[in-house]
Amino acid sequence: MAQWLKRGATAQAKADADCKVRDIVEAALADIAVRGDVAVRELSVKFDGWDREDYQLSQAEIDACVDSLSPQERKDILFAQTQVRGFAQVQRASMQDVEVETLPGVILGHRNIPLNSAGCYVPGGKYPLLASAHMSVITAKVAGVKRVITCAPPFQGKPARAIVAAQAMAGADAIYALGGIQAVGAMALGTASIEPVDILVGPGNAFVAEAKRQLYGRVGIDLFAGPTETLIIADEIGCDPELAATDILGQVEHGPDSPGVLLTNSERFARATMAEIERLLLILPTADYARKAWEAFGEVIVADSYEEMVRIADDLASEHVQVMTADPDYFLRHMTNYGALFLGARTNVAFGDKVIGTNHTLPTKKAARFTGGLWVGKFLKTCTYQRVLTDEASALVGEYCSRLCALEGFAGHGEQANIRVRRYGRRNVDYAGQVAPSELTRA
Repeated sequence: MAQWLKRGATAQAKADADCKVRDIVEAALADIAVRGDVAVRELSVKFDGWDREDYQLSQAEIDACVDSLSPQERKDILFAQTQVRGFAQVQRASMQDVEVETLPGVILGHRNIPLNSAGCYVPGGKYPLLASAHMSVITAKVAGVKRVITCAPPFQGKPARAIVAAQAMAGADAIYALGGIQAVGAMALGTASIEPVDILVGPGNAFVAEAKRQLYGRVGIDLFAGPTETLIIADEIGCDPELAATDILGQVEHGPDSPGVLLTNSERFARATMAEIERLLLILPTADYARKAWEAFGEVIVADSYEEMVRIADDLASEHVQVMTADPDYFLRHMTNYGALFLGARTNVAFGDKVIGTNHTLPTKKAARFTGGLWVGKFLKTCTYQRVLTDEASALVGEYCSRLCALEGFAGHGEQANIRVRRYGRRNVDYAGQVAPSELTRA
């Protein structure tokens, strides 16, 4: 039986916080829908203290950001983008159009069609998270999306130079210095100055995630990607307390609402890791953010066995799951609910966040039960088609269709089948009580 040495916020506390966010977002989106650019500007001034005549950056501004990079910064960004692009291309190649003759004269197929436009949100209020530009823009471009626009909040009172440079290097068609609800709302709803998009992608804080949730249906979204979640699965053979503590704090520094969870089969290891977390919080430069998150949302769970650890991990359905055990492949084989797995002590969530090539936009709040993370397929519509080549095939399918329509009482549907049987096939077929095609009056 598992025991919790530390629990995070209660479900009710989380629900109350979600309710407050929901109300703020709903009002803001309604305002944008009615007043467009005026509302966007007011929200930008209110939340980011940021105003300018046009939130779209000029080519000169973009060039200045790119030119501000040092040779090493440019090299590092290009390395990361090469990894992301390479894996996205492998994913795209795995998605094939198909066409098959299922019956003589009956052709069925599907095409993977890129969306026409995408809006990519790149968070950057506390930190300039340029990696999100790689993950969204490059993936959309590899998929074949024609128009890709980006929004990122200002950083320290001006466009975030590293984010802007990364967006441009990734191939964004238009770049806006705009953050939060106002950015997501403007891209989805459209304004006089921003043409609406077909899909919204990218991570963000609770307000951005809620805005995407409320806009879903009006536009597509990649997934529900809110505050970062991290689950460390570790034992005394595959990990040590310092490593586990470092990897927890390395993620909860995202913000005060980022859960960090340790799941282990050793109480001694669990308590040693908790002590190590306290030690590191005294020296971590981002301890102000990390401590709040650890105290409010951190959890430590001790399970009896790998099997129980899998059950608990699948119930948590965490965004990031880092496995540092004697047998990491056990969890790869048995776990079903996670955003991304990081297997073994040699890798970590930061590798996935920044550079290794897998996408870091991943499901949170248990959405990993029903979706994976952002990938090329999110920017593609798999659309089917059919073709009937012969009279015999049309009549054969028509006979079956007619009888099935009769079972459902759909006379009009049935006549769509019957008219083709009359024109292309045999006469006076038994239609299970429905009027035979030859007895129906032709239009």
